Amino acid sequence: MKRTIFTATAAALALAACGGSEPATNDMALNDMAMDNLMMNDTAMTNDMGMNTTMPTMPANGQEYAAMAAASDMYEIESSKLAAEKAQNADVKAFAQMLVTEHEKATADLKTAAGRAEPAITVTPALNAEQTANMEALRATASGADFDRVYMQQQVQAHEKALGMLQGYGASGDVPALKDHASKTAPVVEKHMTRARELAGSVGR
Repeated sequence: MKRTIFTATAAALALAACGGSEPATNDMALNDMAMDNLMMNDTAMTNDMGMNTTMPTMPANGQEYAAMAAASDMYEIESSKLAAEKAQNADVKAFAQMLVTEHEKATADLKTAAGRAEPAITVTPALNAEQTANMEALRATASGADFDRVYMQQQVQAHEKALGMLQGYGASGDVPALKDHASKTAPVVEKHMTRARELAGSVGR
């Protein structure tokens, strides 16, 4: 009789223990789901801002570097010309005008460096899919504070990617003339990135 009572009690305790572990397991699952939802919300917010969060791609050779650098310059020039028309903040307008001037120079320098490659590399600027999407987002954004916010957020990300690409090719590129171009252009882009972060912080408030 005592043995039966003991067995029943042990079974009850075992069931209670199992029952007690379920809430903990459920809590962990709920926490995981909450984290996933937060990540999805962050992605949605990023997409709403007209930005793409992919990591910078490193060029495999001189031709790829020339194409990527030219595309980066073209995006900066075209988006900044649009900002000169649509931006509201005077500092944003001044920043955009500076970008047009300095990225036009960077493109001219790129063409000169590519011409010194052996064999010479042709530079044909063309926006990639991400840059095209960013331009479409800018065109769809009304003038004023909303435009300033989206433009500056795009500029921060674009310059971060461009700087990573320039520094990477400058360190291990395969065409000396283009490596030199990357190394000389990187500090200019870093300066742009620093200013873009400052402005993004002020217009985003």
